[in-house]
Amino acid sequence: MTKTPTDILPLNPAPDSCAADACCAPAIALAPPVEAREGDACCASPAAAPGPARAAPAGATVLRIPAMDCAVEESDIRRALDKVPGIRSLNFQLGARTVAISAPDDVVALAVKAIKSAGYDSAPLPAGGPAADAPAGAHAGDDHDAHDDHGHGTGVKRLAAALVLAIGAEGLHYIAGDVSAMKYLGLAVAALAIWLSGVETYTKGIKALMRGRLNINALMSVAVTGAFIIGQWPEAAMVMALYAIAELIEARAADRARNAIKGLVALAPEEADVLQADKSWKAVPSKSVPLEAIVRIRPGERVPLDGVITEGRSAINQAPVTGESLPVDRTIGDPVFAGTINETGELQFRVTAAASNTTLARIIHAVEEAQGTRAPTQRFVDRFAAIYTPAVFVLALAVALLSPWLAGLDWLDAIYKALVLLVVACPCALVISTPVTVVSALAVAARRGILIKGGTYLEEARKLKAIALDKTGTITEGKPKLVEWKSLREGDDAGPISRIAMSLADRSDHPVSKAIAQGLSLPVSAVSSFAALAGRGTQGEVGGRTYVLGNHRLIEERKQCSPDIEAVLKAHEEQGRTVTLLADDDGVLAIFAVADTIKDSSREAIAELKALGVAPVMLTGDNVATARTIAAQAGIDEVRGNLLPEDKLAEIKSLKERHGMTGMTGDGINDAPALAQSDIGFAMGGMGTDIAMEAADVVVMNDDLRRIPETIRLSRRTHTVLMQNISLALGIKAVFMVLAIFGTATMWMAVFADMGATLLVVANGLRLMKVKAKA
Repeated sequence: MTKTPTDILPLNPAPDSCAADACCAPAIALAPPVEAREGDACCASPAAAPGPARAAPAGATVLRIPAMDCAVEESDIRRALDKVPGIRSLNFQLGARTVAISAPDDVVALAVKAIKSAGYDSAPLPAGGPAADAPAGAHAGDDHDAHDDHGHGTGVKRLAAALVLAIGAEGLHYIAGDVSAMKYLGLAVAALAIWLSGVETYTKGIKALMRGRLNINALMSVAVTGAFIIGQWPEAAMVMALYAIAELIEARAADRARNAIKGLVALAPEEADVLQADKSWKAVPSKSVPLEAIVRIRPGERVPLDGVITEGRSAINQAPVTGESLPVDRTIGDPVFAGTINETGELQFRVTAAASNTTLARIIHAVEEAQGTRAPTQRFVDRFAAIYTPAVFVLALAVALLSPWLAGLDWLDAIYKALVLLVVACPCALVISTPVTVVSALAVAARRGILIKGGTYLEEARKLKAIALDKTGTITEGKPKLVEWKSLREGDDAGPISRIAMSLADRSDHPVSKAIAQGLSLPVSAVSSFAALAGRGTQGEVGGRTYVLGNHRLIEERKQCSPDIEAVLKAHEEQGRTVTLLADDDGVLAIFAVADTIKDSSREAIAELKALGVAPVMLTGDNVATARTIAAQAGIDEVRGNLLPEDKLAEIKSLKERHGMTGMTGDGINDAPALAQSDIGFAMGGMGTDIAMEAADVVVMNDDLRRIPETIRLSRRTHTVLMQNISLALGIKAVFMVLAIFGTATMWMAVFADMGATLLVVANGLRLMKVKAKA
């Protein structure tokens, strides 16, 4: 499952943000677009309440299609639009029931007509889509009424009336006897029940049949119509009413999974207390607060927007964003995220992201995007169902035509048996078994601060055999401190040398450079021609002279190392320190020793990975001696040091050859190639760079390494539930299909078998949302 450069997706960047700015909210890379779905079989796909439309191309028209809640309907609309010339691109988002059409206005008008002719109503959304001026998910529930009940077109009142009429039809059939008037009344009542509960099923079913496509709506339309014609009108009415009720229950149950993350939207307050020009404070709608505004939050209040603290100190509960169970201390210069809770002291912060672009909003958006993608098991089920549904239709036709000849049945009995078979064979449970399970798992992962960018990575994580781990910021805290530095040139004034080092370190976002800058804490000089040397250090001109601030490898390449320098480096490295050297064209000027500490959670995480049968391997650009010291503390047996980005890439390839599926965990720019090359890339989202999070498939928001084994465990549980659901769906269908063929199943039994199987797999899939994490 090696990823190509096209798998590295663009970020949804915060305004005026910088990859190196620790104060910026971590950006979340979005999941891949929903691919075209050609499976014919579909019934109650778990349709989400309308969320934000996928970011559409500039100039695209976004249409909302309320009844597009299923893969077959997306495929129908796609086929209809394929016939419209002049459309440059289509961007479907099934969860939000939208399609973005890139085309001139006159072509869009033709597209709307094509959608209408396919049997679907559509309405344009405002420019920019629902997410244009509100956080992701804020529009959940918009445009819903009784007639647009999760795309099924039948409100609760209509279904209740249909069920009462169906029961009345059964009663009239029972007491009618030979009274013609009662029979006709019962027939009329049954017809009304069918119309109330099945008008949309019939509309879709007839259009599907006219296009030569056999989907669930076509199956139900044929079965109910056939039963009505052969005189089984009470059963026909009851089957359609129960089927419509089952559809509604399934959709709403599945929405629990789709919308599990949506509740986070309510965590961000709608108003913010903003400092005015006259130094007064005023409550302003959060979505109207500009960047750089100063906002005040009192103890006990939720943070309305992302920002950087400018005044005050407090403990912040960040569980909604990072999944951390304990509050963290925050003071001037630290970031705060929308939706988190200020627990102890009053704070003031400078706004760094608009309401629609906060970390919380982007988390929700990322999960919704991931929920729109199809996992491998779901793609298999869709392909299977696309063959299964027409095959069952042919089998039912054979039963109707051949039973009178082969089994001596009456023609009406043969037709009834075939109709029962059609109802039994409804692939609802099979089709819905996978998405509701995957979506539940994605939602529970997001609540734990684990952003999985699609069902594919969720399913594949269970197969991981090795995990490569970067050292700094992944296994260690990533907050090293300058513990010692020394000038190596006798007679040189240490002041100018330290100021040069400070100036170069201040321009870099690497944790070691930051530690040097913070440790020296000197005024900086102007630096020109600055450049980052990947895997080596930095370079720039200060006072017209070129200097480098880099690692041992860089000095070796410049041929400026000496036995004395080697001895000093070795002494520091044996203590687990990272050494950086300042040099000019004449040689090394100074040595800076930085020490990092291992995270408390790293040892536990490594032990859990080993218990799961996953081999942890450290890959770092740091020297081998330091790497081995840190690895020994963490419990890692296999270590690779002195690695450039291309070396890490080669190591990933080697690990895949030796172990099989391999993951990579990192947080820096130099980790991005390895993250992209690995089968599954895990990025540390708290301190990680934007490019690392773009390249990764999973983002860990709180930098807790224990989330990696937790993801693997979740993947394994998800796979187990998926197999259970598919087995249940197919097993129940097989039993009742045999009963239908041998004449012992009725349409009542058929519809209850279908409804029961579907609700069973939905409930089983939703169980994942109740699983408590170990870590």
